[in-house]
Amino acid sequence: MPVAETYGSALYEALRARKTIRPLIEQDPSLTIDDAYAISLDLLSRRLKDGERVVGKKIGATSKAVQDMLGVHQPDFGFLTDWMHIEGDIDIDDRALIAPRAEAEIAFILKRSLNGPGVTAADVLAATEWIAPCFEIVDSRIDDWQIAIVDTVADNASCGVFVIGKERLDPARLDLPNLHVAVTKNGEPLSEGYGHAVQGDPAQAVAWLANTLGAHGATLDAGDVILSGSLVPLAPAARGDRFEMTLSDASGPLGTCVANFA
Repeated sequence: MPVAETYGSALYEALRARKTIRPLIEQDPSLTIDDAYAISLDLLSRRLKDGERVVGKKIGATSKAVQDMLGVHQPDFGFLTDWMHIEGDIDIDDRALIAPRAEAEIAFILKRSLNGPGVTAADVLAATEWIAPCFEIVDSRIDDWQIAIVDTVADNASCGVFVIGKERLDPARLDLPNLHVAVTKNGEPLSEGYGHAVQGDPAQAVAWLANTLGAHGATLDAGDVILSGSLVPLAPAARGDRFEMTLSDASGPLGTCVANFA
């Protein structure tokens, strides 16, 4: 069986059975980044056969804080499906989450497609309908989060589910690198960060994604939700935890997002 099918099947079974497997790079040290993306696409194809629908993409490991926590040193990307989008409380059992961690991010919703190479941050802003505060809940089907870059890429960039806040903000009116996020956990201050933690500018991170996909003949499409990467370190989450993020600029608060684990 080809490598992509072998490990795509293993990750799919782990996802559905809510279990973890040994790091792929331990099972086969010869695996490359290209192999990992092929595995990710195989995993996605199995989810689509179950009726899930792609609604966007996510960028992972964009900030130094997250790279240091996970021991990876380059960005990656994965796919978002409608099954991953949570509008209310996050039911850990219903979404088969294993070891979830919360990331405070900025979500971009596109009104026009972006086709790399050559996409700039300015192109991203022109193609964006709105941005919003967002929590991505990452999760790993790899034992104890012992991931190398190959493992997280293959595992759909360690994506679990995501929640988008209600505010709809015009990015052209905002200084994205200097947007501030403050995160609380169960009412207590947890972390804070700025937009420039994500490759210097969240729009630049989206441009990186468009250009990376373009090299493989793929695009970011109108209507896509793009999660641009965490502004703060990942925080472990468990049933009963409540995370809240507030996105602000110099004028004051712009919007909030809540991740409530049931």
